[in-house]
Amino acid sequence: MTQPIAIKLPRLQNDLLELFRIGYDADSKGVFRMGFTEADMQARDWLIKKFEQEGFSARMDSAGNIIGSMPGQHSGPVVAIGSHIDSVPAGGMFDGSLGVLAGLECMRTVRDHDLYCHYPLEVYAFAEEEGRFGGMMGVQAIAGELTPQWLETAHDANHVLLKDEMARAGLSALEALNARVDPKHFHAFLELHIEQGPVLERIKKPVGVVDAISGVYKWLVRLIGKANHAGTAPMDMRSDAFMGLADFAHEIPRIIEEDGTDKSRLTIGWVKLKPGYAHTVPGEAEFTLVGRDTDPQVMQDLADSCRRVLSAIARRHNLMFEFEQMSWLAPQAMSDEVIQAFCRRAEALQLDYEVMPSGAGHDAQYMARITPTGLIFIPSIGGISHAPDEWTHWQDVEIGANLLLHTALDFARPSGKTQSA
Repeated sequence: MTQPIAIKLPRLQNDLLELFRIGYDADSKGVFRMGFTEADMQARDWLIKKFEQEGFSARMDSAGNIIGSMPGQHSGPVVAIGSHIDSVPAGGMFDGSLGVLAGLECMRTVRDHDLYCHYPLEVYAFAEEEGRFGGMMGVQAIAGELTPQWLETAHDANHVLLKDEMARAGLSALEALNARVDPKHFHAFLELHIEQGPVLERIKKPVGVVDAISGVYKWLVRLIGKANHAGTAPMDMRSDAFMGLADFAHEIPRIIEEDGTDKSRLTIGWVKLKPGYAHTVPGEAEFTLVGRDTDPQVMQDLADSCRRVLSAIARRHNLMFEFEQMSWLAPQAMSDEVIQAFCRRAEALQLDYEVMPSGAGHDAQYMARITPTGLIFIPSIGGISHAPDEWTHWQDVEIGANLLLHTALDFARPSGKTQSA
């Protein structure tokens, strides 16, 4: 009998566990592989060696993306599979990494079964997806959506410049402009990701087929008042920057209720108070504000409302208000062709699935601008992600990787094309 075409879960498990150890912190129990840090670059070296150990070729482009290829296949457009391997601080095992390593496992499976692909598989580990410097730098480079001005000035919340971190890693920021790939190189792009939310677990379905990805904007906001002695400055004579921040945080539910939708999200995820002493009234509050929605007009309405509310609060507390827009990623629909391909293959594999939006940004957002693109989810336990206790059952990993494999093969070996070398 012909052996069924399926991924080998133990290999994928081993890869995920090995990669998780790179940047792992025993105190927090999370992984620290932020973009272009030492751990991130170590992970890229590890991934290149993984491809080469399997007999595949791999390289790092000028933007830091890792690209793995299969030799000996047709030289036409590729079916690309991928995601990212950088992490947020104290991140989990699966976010991003699953999509890359499942791609590697798909290539192994094609090799194991000696399958000829008219459109060969190619795997991408995109650089700096988590937005340490704003945006999704690696996939933006592939799509040709970077500018010299952004590369020269982009910085993280601690004001570390992207160009300096890239230089420390042996890369030139401006050379990232050369990483653009002709859209004709791609036949399709597929991404597998954990959901990072509670929906699939709640409705007890193993697969989500994404129809659209929320847009996201990221601001670095400053409320500037006057530092003063916490004991001698009367409460009604203070310019307390933290009170302005606290008032704004309290207004977020009202902003969403009035100008957002059930898909809207506003998050203050990072805060720094200056001078940061227990006995001093804060003279400055610096914080990030991230807004999301699947509708571009709603995103704009949320941003406009946040700006108005922050201005009013600043006046109320005798503060100055300023902000820097670090990134603005528009919402993006997935390809109907790829959505239907995922759905057909899920039905053929007798998998229950849900067509759903993604509230989080993904590399597929930019790939969809240059090639037919699709994204699938598997459940996240408790809806938790970007945290050490992020977890997905191995059975769901296997289901998602096999759906990815067979959909990739549907694109790589279309009916009517030659199936042998």
